[in-house]
Amino acid sequence: MPEALQNTAFVYDNSLAAMAFLACGEIERARSIGDALIVAGGKDRFYTDGRLRNAYRAGPITETPVLPGWWDDRSKVWAEDEYQVSTASGNVAWAALALLQLHEKTREAKYLEAAERLAIWLDQLRGDDLSPGVAGGYYGFEPKAVRIAWKSTEHNIDILAVARWLSMISENPRWERLAENTLQFVTSMRDDKSGFLIGTDLTGNAVHSTDLWLDVQIWPFLVVPKSRRPAKWADTIGLMDAKLAVPGGYDFNGDRDGLWIEGTAQAALLFQQEGEQKRASELIASILENVDPQSGLLYATSGPPLSTGLTVGAMGQGGAFMYQHWPHLGATAWAVMAAMDFNPFRPN
Repeated sequence: MPEALQNTAFVYDNSLAAMAFLACGEIERARSIGDALIVAGGKDRFYTDGRLRNAYRAGPITETPVLPGWWDDRSKVWAEDEYQVSTASGNVAWAALALLQLHEKTREAKYLEAAERLAIWLDQLRGDDLSPGVAGGYYGFEPKAVRIAWKSTEHNIDILAVARWLSMISENPRWERLAENTLQFVTSMRDDKSGFLIGTDLTGNAVHSTDLWLDVQIWPFLVVPKSRRPAKWADTIGLMDAKLAVPGGYDFNGDRDGLWIEGTAQAALLFQQEGEQKRASELIASILENVDPQSGLLYATSGPPLSTGLTVGAMGQGGAFMYQHWPHLGATAWAVMAAMDFNPFRPN
């Protein structure tokens, strides 16, 4: 495993883990992750606006959160990964969702307050731009991190979930406005032939591609209940089956070069929520054939490296982003939530 991953705890994966623990009634284990997220958002080494980095050093909570890194013996310097020290708006939203789930279970005000702080940061990320959608976040090392101009459908689905949740439990009209804004963006990204598009480019134009990405097709249905879904969202599951299905489940994208365990678990949860228990059970049985015997975690893929059609860096640079046949916390957490019929986007 690369040095950049050996001591790294990604905010997205750990937020999922917190919710998987909640799904199993392991409140204290979920609380330890939530408390770490609160510390990380309040004591950054540079920023004072409450944002979270994409990753932190794995291990116990310390007074000041530590970013992951490693000693580069060749260059004789302490090295850090540019993506890990950056901030993606979707990852901030996932942390907020984990905190909201913790508040739902514990009723401790600190979790709701921390989730609201993250939501305020996300809302402010819209800036003076009145167009629908929240931008991608910030990329790069401080103090020269640059604002990401493109907008991700996936990120805006996450933010929509946070805003809808807060609007249900708060009288602050800010959250209803944010929910309307992000819902408008997500719906505008729905193409009749291509399903939900990946988002916009740097100029604000929708990215039309012959490819299709699985999670962006699934998540809107987990966020918005049937009674409130726009009519143009119809037949998304049909598109998934037609363009992304592989033996045992689904691929990450339309090249169908393998089984994506995390996404297949997401599909299993979707079918659970939609009342299709037989399909959900079949997918769960399939992914449970891919457990690492040493860690007990699910692998990210069922075999060879899985392509995504995306790059490693948030600004289009770097090599191809691939999923490897390695134990994967995110995949495991999604599988737990699917088995327990636990929706991370809404109160359970």
